[in-house]
Amino acid sequence: MANQELVITPVTSKADRKAFVDLPWRLYAGDPNWVPPLKDEVYSLITPGKNPFFGHAEAQYFLARRGDRVVGRVSAHLDHLALAQPAEQGMGPGTGNFGLFEAEDAETGAALIATAEGWLRAKGMTRVLGPISLSIWEEPGLLIEGFDHRPTVMMGHAKPEYRAMVEDAGYRPVKQLKTYELDITRPFPPLIQRIVQSGEKNERIRIRKVDKSKFDSEAAIILSILNDAWGNNWGFVPITDEEVAHFGKQLKPIVFNDLIMIAELEGEPVAFMMTLPDLNEAIAPLNGSLFPFGWAKLLWWLRKPKVRTMRVPLMGVVQRLQSSRMASQLAFMMIEYIRRSATAHYGATRGEIGWVLDDNQGMNAIADAIESKVNKVYQVYEKPL
Repeated sequence: MANQELVITPVTSKADRKAFVDLPWRLYAGDPNWVPPLKDEVYSLITPGKNPFFGHAEAQYFLARRGDRVVGRVSAHLDHLALAQPAEQGMGPGTGNFGLFEAEDAETGAALIATAEGWLRAKGMTRVLGPISLSIWEEPGLLIEGFDHRPTVMMGHAKPEYRAMVEDAGYRPVKQLKTYELDITRPFPPLIQRIVQSGEKNERIRIRKVDKSKFDSEAAIILSILNDAWGNNWGFVPITDEEVAHFGKQLKPIVFNDLIMIAELEGEPVAFMMTLPDLNEAIAPLNGSLFPFGWAKLLWWLRKPKVRTMRVPLMGVVQRLQSSRMASQLAFMMIEYIRRSATAHYGATRGEIGWVLDDNQGMNAIADAIESKVNKVYQVYEKPL
């Protein structure tokens, strides 16, 4: 097997796409911490017309083979909205990406990365940022710490040896993304409780649940806060209306009124916190397929999920309040209210916050204040072309 020639080819056929999607099932067969994604979701992710990311992006997928055996895969892609961002925010002109990276061995990994770089170079790119699979809003970064437990919903997994493959290809670390975990069965420290109680006495503040019956208008409020709150963050790329509708359709089954909070200050929405029950707990046993009976099991679970873990994938406070005491107070109030609902209504015992940028001082300070600990670290790399 090792003596067979390694061949890299672009994905062009239906059979190629199937091989591209199916490869991780073999590579992670012995890894108890890999969660098989739903294959239909993976096909939608990589297919123009099904993923609105391709309304402003383009991609090419590649497969590595030795003989008839598929031994690796990678995507090379560029996002025109990312290219229009200021370079000092991480993306910017000339920056393309690679992602969806899997490789059976170091030789395969090196060849795949070089092939992705060649495609990007031919498109006029002068820098690679990755791995990002595919949008910055999906699965950015390579897992470098936290291989000993499963990722939560919408978080990536990887083989430990991938780090050396990427770094040996000449990439240097540019940004770390961290996730925090905490025991949500315990009340928060007394100081945090006093901050929450103080906020409850402030007539200017209102923390409310989202109203799922007004899903579109609530999503618009959250998007407005998000684009303002994250607009200066490293790696930020605006979310389009089409992407909001797409993500909303995907997430709506696991959106529950008491797990998403909007904070209003003097009647104006100024902050939000989104929490999702860990869908991975439900889909892990399905092995990527809803058939023949997986769909029924999943629908039953979605009626009233009972989970161990809740994940906070998104949280934001408008820029004019950032770095203020009010921002922290609103955050603590939303976290506390959702903690109460998560434990009382869904049986959750564990929370996970992230990802959080390593230089996001405000969010890292909040995570420390509620006594959470870093449990996974994802690394984003860059390389000039």
